[in-house]
Amino acid sequence: MSELLNVDVCVIGAGSGGLSVAAGAARLGARVALVEKGEMGGDCLNTGCVPSKALLAAAEKAQAVRDARCFGIQAAEPVVDWAVVHRHVHQVIEKIAPNDSQERFEGLGVRVVRAAGAFEDARTLRAGEARIRARFFVLATGSSPFVPPIPGLDAVDYLTNENVFDNKEAVDHLIVIGGGPIGMELAQAHRRLGARVTVMETARLLAKDDPELAGIVIERLRAEGVEFLEGGRNLRVEPREGGVAVYCTMDGTETCVTGSHLLVATGRRPNVDGLNLEAAGVRYSPRGVEVDARLRTSNRRVFAVGDVAGPYQFTHMAAYQAGIVIRNMLFRLPARVDYSAVPWVTYTDPELAHVGLTEAAAREQGRKIRVLRWRFADNDRAQAERRTEGMLKVVTATNGRVLGATMAGLHAGELIQPWVLAVSSRMKIGALAGMIAPYPTLAEVNKRIAGSFYEDALFSDRVRRLVRLLLCF
Repeated sequence: MSELLNVDVCVIGAGSGGLSVAAGAARLGARVALVEKGEMGGDCLNTGCVPSKALLAAAEKAQAVRDARCFGIQAAEPVVDWAVVHRHVHQVIEKIAPNDSQERFEGLGVRVVRAAGAFEDARTLRAGEARIRARFFVLATGSSPFVPPIPGLDAVDYLTNENVFDNKEAVDHLIVIGGGPIGMELAQAHRRLGARVTVMETARLLAKDDPELAGIVIERLRAEGVEFLEGGRNLRVEPREGGVAVYCTMDGTETCVTGSHLLVATGRRPNVDGLNLEAAGVRYSPRGVEVDARLRTSNRRVFAVGDVAGPYQFTHMAAYQAGIVIRNMLFRLPARVDYSAVPWVTYTDPELAHVGLTEAAAREQGRKIRVLRWRFADNDRAQAERRTEGMLKVVTATNGRVLGATMAGLHAGELIQPWVLAVSSRMKIGALAGMIAPYPTLAEVNKRIAGSFYEDALFSDRVRRLVRLLLCF
């Protein structure tokens, strides 16, 4: 016999966005049901952010052994034990998992239902043996790897982010289809851990980022031995003994790459199937659930957050959207999303971080801008670390208001954060120019580039004449 649950908020999906909504609503006194058909923690914990960064950390240690020679430390080529690497990745997941566990959320008073959910009507969700009636629903079902219809792909074994972290054996030659953040991160990780790697991208590598800064990352990966085929067309796949062959057309000539493993990293698609959204009166498309600026769907009692709502598929975006939904649902405040200062980071080495407008986007909008650049080679700490590849690029209005920043360099994901504050708070660059930066730190690049905004005016002939005049007294 089915159980009827009457709650204030029913959240479908226990990933980053859903857990944030469930925890926040429960701690504020709402009766909350949380429905999850898979693993608690969703993609980020189990097959995305956490395992990929753990794998990248292992790869960074291997590369540190190779790079030690330039410091006068002689070391042999690192020996990689893939079984131990696998154990490391999954130990990291296990350490973080209690934060997202069913037990923790039940301790907060959340009723957790481990089953697939589907709407029966605009106010009722069926999940296993439970029928849930709620005042509000929050769709937080995330996304899954998008696998394009490449001829022959269904005839071979291939990896996605959902199973690549289960590998316990050495990879001989990894072919990566897709040159976006996921493809580039995993390409570099596998190369540093001893595999040959070829990345095939039909468009432009790291296409969503400033090409000038993306080029720094691409050149580093190329220097480490990653091979790139960019702009190929007509991809097709064939099985080979012990591996796979991928064909593409380059400049009218067909090229073939053979490898032991194939990774498909061609983006993600929102999870909308099986929810019976039609019964709830929720409009959706292949791009996800349609929401307004308050993250309400066409059914005003149903909200959506995270990858299923878009437009950015980041864990930190899901958490941000969760706060907007809580304010709308529980406090009845007309909170609206603001995407003008959304940061993102590609966790290659060097990292590639961005917030606000790129130079191209600002020019397309017809803005009058100034573009500032500062090289990591001009930073003393970067020289000491022997990591001088990289650059910070800042776009400002002519009055100094910060419009955007992009950085490629060591720890760029950490160093970009003052620029996130500057863009979101509509700050002028003088605020960063006036701060005191400890020496020697990589963070000095932020102060130095801010100060460069004033160099032309400060060291002009007019100011020099004024100084000479004042020295006469």
